Amino acid sequence: QVQLVESGGGLVQAGGSLRLSCAASGSIFSINYMGWYRQAPGNQRDLVATITSGGTTNYADSVKGRFTISRDNAKNTVYLQMNSLKPEDTSVYYCKLLGQGRLYWGQGTQVTVSS
Repeated sequence: QVQLVESGGGLVQAGGSLRLSCAASGSIFSINYMGWYRQAPGNQRDLVATITSGGTTNYADSVKGRFTISRDNAKNTVYLQMNSLKPEDTSVYYCKLLGQGRLYWGQGTQVTVSS
């Protein structure tokens, strides 16, 4: 079993910053990629950013230039640095891991950006 635990969410004013963390633990034999997705009430769950085990990154157009994804392979941890936050970034952010033929999701962490 693999468990993903997100942390770092909270309430921040527009223009502020937050850093999310996602730590993977359990029977991890391989990781293809890890990433962050977000889902607001009434919306679908959309990609925010992904990073492969080799360090290749991919971002949604809406966050390019503001968000940065990084990882620590030794700790099986992925981070999302979020700068210049906007109210439309308000959502539940979910960590995702693809590895050993399985897809794993974290429980989600709430990010709220006030105007």
